[in-house]
Amino acid sequence: MIEPGSRTAREQLITALRDGIRGGSLSTGTRLPPSRALAADLGLARNTVAEAYAELVAEGWLASRQGAGTWVTRTASSRTAPRPRRIPAVPRHNLMPGSPDVSEFPRSAWLASARRAVTNVPVAALRMGDPRGPLPLREALAEYLGRVRGVRTTPDSIVICSGVRDGVDLLGRVLGARRPIAVEAHGLYIFRDALAALGVPTTPIGLDEHGAVISDLEILDTPAVLLTPAHQSPFGMALHPARRTAVIDWAQRTGGYVVDDDYDGEFRYDRQPIGALQALNPERVVYLGSASKAMAQVMRVGWMVLPDALIDPVIAAAGGAQYHVDALTALTLADFIHSGGYDRHIRRMRNRYRRRRDALVDAVSGFGLGIGGLAAGVNMLLTLPDGAEPEVLRRAGEAGIALSGLSIMRHPQAGPDTADPDGVIIGFGAPAEHAFGPAVDALCAVLSATGM
Repeated sequence: MIEPGSRTAREQLITALRDGIRGGSLSTGTRLPPSRALAADLGLARNTVAEAYAELVAEGWLASRQGAGTWVTRTASSRTAPRPRRIPAVPRHNLMPGSPDVSEFPRSAWLASARRAVTNVPVAALRMGDPRGPLPLREALAEYLGRVRGVRTTPDSIVICSGVRDGVDLLGRVLGARRPIAVEAHGLYIFRDALAALGVPTTPIGLDEHGAVISDLEILDTPAVLLTPAHQSPFGMALHPARRTAVIDWAQRTGGYVVDDDYDGEFRYDRQPIGALQALNPERVVYLGSASKAMAQVMRVGWMVLPDALIDPVIAAAGGAQYHVDALTALTLADFIHSGGYDRHIRRMRNRYRRRRDALVDAVSGFGLGIGGLAAGVNMLLTLPDGAEPEVLRRAGEAGIALSGLSIMRHPQAGPDTADPDGVIIGFGAPAEHAFGPAVDALCAVLSATGM
């Protein structure tokens, strides 16, 4: 892309990106590599790439937001004539991380629970009620989370929300001010994006083979830290027991809060599930969970187990009423949990996902790539040679495969000493059973074509 000549490397890069957008090879919504990754690929200084991105943002070709990366905007694509899409809106092979197999949604059992819930619901429950959410679901969750995840709570300490992202948003409104909230150096960008939309900054702490580097908190002035201690996203390690103790000690000493995102906590394959961090100190830890990976992402039902001091502020941040909760879905889920349907569905899908995980490992093991994140969840991390991630993602897109690059998970302010591998995150839960084999075959074809 960049050749010796009279024009500077920055000018050449700007021209190449403009031409790519005009010509359609960079379509609306396309996420560009982080400036660090692109600079390494092209042999340029990182500032050169950052300045080129900034220029194109100012011209309207690109948009950028902290925690969300840089992407091609509609304004940019509207400068050219419409062109046929080479990749369908619905991918042929869905290997996106964090997605369950919705073809296995327990329709009959869910419908039975819905009928019981609607038949038995008192009239008062159909009005705007307790701002914490319907009591039957909070009662069901208090029993279930205590039994399965070791959470110490009562129904009074649970607030129902529309998902973990909604919970992070509400906590950001309560805890966020001028002090940044600490997050893992690699983690789900949607949470950073939610906080950034509120004007709440985030600051990264390191990661190593033992999980989040808790000692990094000692030099930060932060009101809270957001962790995935049971199964770190995206690398997959559990937080070391000594660090679990250390982060609780930090919260007690400083008055800070630990936000425990129980990512993949129910789908653990190689040993008994690791108990929730919240059990170590319910007054300093917020526990977040949802039904999105167990059931379906469109359900939009999540929960927060809150310290007493945060219950009223979170309710106030939510508007002081139950506007953000679909009560009928919540009541149906309550019955589904009480009837044992939720446990049965989890057990059945855990066995199915374990078989898929093993089949995927067998399929990709011959490429000699790093494989991680296998102990739990519905994702696998495939570490690639340096610089290979953009090419693998490009070829995957052309083949109609939806998956995620690792680079989008890296905090934009992570220091140079933070591990920055190339990789892709493969969701083995999303395809229907009949589509899983073809999806894996298509992925292997992409890896072979990329020279893996």
